[in-house]
Amino acid sequence: MNDAPSGDHRPSAFMTDWARLPVSHCQYEVFTAPGVSGMGIYILGDDLLHLCGPSQFTGFCGIHTGWIEARVRVLSGPAAEADDGWDAISEVTLWSPSGRLSVIGLMGGTTDALTDVAVPRGLVRVRVHARDRLHETVRTDGDPPERHELHIWGVSEEAPWRTVLADPAGRDWEQKPAKAAEWAMLSLVPRPSARPGILPLLPAGHPYEDDADLSRVAVVRHRPAPVEVPAEVLPVGDLEVRLERVDDETFTWSWATAVEPIFPHPLTTLPDDEPSAVRVMSGSGGFTVRHEGVLGRHAFALSLIWDHLLDTAGSYPWIQTLRRQAAEATALAERSRRLQAERDAERWGGAPPSDRVRGLLGQAQSLARIDRRLLDRIAELPAARQREAACWAARHAMRVAGLEQIGWIADALAAAEGDRPLPRSFTEQSGSAAFNRLMSDPDIPHTTVTLRLGTPGIGTRTVAGALQQAAAFPALIALANDDPLAAAIDAIYNAAIAHGEDRDRFLTDTHAVLS
Repeated sequence: MNDAPSGDHRPSAFMTDWARLPVSHCQYEVFTAPGVSGMGIYILGDDLLHLCGPSQFTGFCGIHTGWIEARVRVLSGPAAEADDGWDAISEVTLWSPSGRLSVIGLMGGTTDALTDVAVPRGLVRVRVHARDRLHETVRTDGDPPERHELHIWGVSEEAPWRTVLADPAGRDWEQKPAKAAEWAMLSLVPRPSARPGILPLLPAGHPYEDDADLSRVAVVRHRPAPVEVPAEVLPVGDLEVRLERVDDETFTWSWATAVEPIFPHPLTTLPDDEPSAVRVMSGSGGFTVRHEGVLGRHAFALSLIWDHLLDTAGSYPWIQTLRRQAAEATALAERSRRLQAERDAERWGGAPPSDRVRGLLGQAQSLARIDRRLLDRIAELPAARQREAACWAARHAMRVAGLEQIGWIADALAAAEGDRPLPRSFTEQSGSAAFNRLMSDPDIPHTTVTLRLGTPGIGTRTVAGALQQAAAFPALIALANDDPLAAAIDAIYNAAIAHGEDRDRFLTDTHAVLS
């Protein structure tokens, strides 16, 4: 087949062979960082390419479904102006943290020649050339295949995408710079509640998230006439951008937390901790804004934001979306708070107690569900009285279960009442050795009781035929706890359960003892 001119006379550092590329819906994709969600097509672009994110664009071809031929040329320096022989030429800047570029079909099909092509790391300029862009409805077997050739070279500035040669048969795409700016700002400050498609430029854990070894870059924008860049604060929900004047031509751009955040759980992480410089220059060729020292992965988003700020001063299209997200997050937080309060009320038989009580690992919730007022009274006691209450309850539990006169149990109970350490079998492994001895001791009586569990009016259950000694013994094991509050709560709860049908009488007696 007869090749058209390449569009550049500069020697290639590398060039692939022509390869078949499957296309669908007249589209294929070019990316330098796989797995990164972008802005989507039909926002900014022309008949040959549409911007999709810092590391991705969509290419357009004439054929709807089938294949085209494509190749990639990596240049050693900037491309020259395009030669004749192409139907359409457009170019765009991509961020290449990996130093790799792939061209794939819209549905994922590709060829080895167009996968992981080595390109410069950092910012690269990609110029797409296309010819023989015939739709499949008019294409014949005698027509040459459609061909797309990508020229790529390294750059240090994020420059606007542009149409180098417009397709004369193309359509006039509607440009949506305000929507692009909204996407750009929200991608810099993504939130969990963000709408689908508004995701971080590089999500946490992405293999190219840490690109600190790459130099910071510049975003450059030109305008034919002077445009005012006032010193101001750009509102961004919980954050803000402070654009502060240094001199007649220089501003400082820095991220900061907002004075009045709008979300119930404000963002605390800034997109970039380091301030950057914005230089504003006027000359015979017009007006130039250079935003220097920005992170490479942010360059694309900042370029879209600057395009909007320069052309529509004082307009912040992301604000309404952030306010809507804030309202949704506030409503969700309130609903979560209400549900949590309802769950806590059920768990605790009323409003949650102190953090001290909530932090206990034992039977605090269980006691709250059968007698919340008693739990609060125990928590208010001084430590010495809590220890006395624990011993009192343990003795009553041993008495009701017929264990009070068993020698080794009586000795343990006397030690606790005398403020002496309990035997090791009670203190190690939550008293499992002591409990095992209880279950194997032939002198231990065996009586059964109906356990009453739960809260009247909320949900109760009974367990008939439970071994009363097994139900009562944890009240004695509770005395091994060095925390007098925990010991008192666990001992009193287990003693109450061991009383079976007399549980409420025991609770009444406990209130009297604690008065």
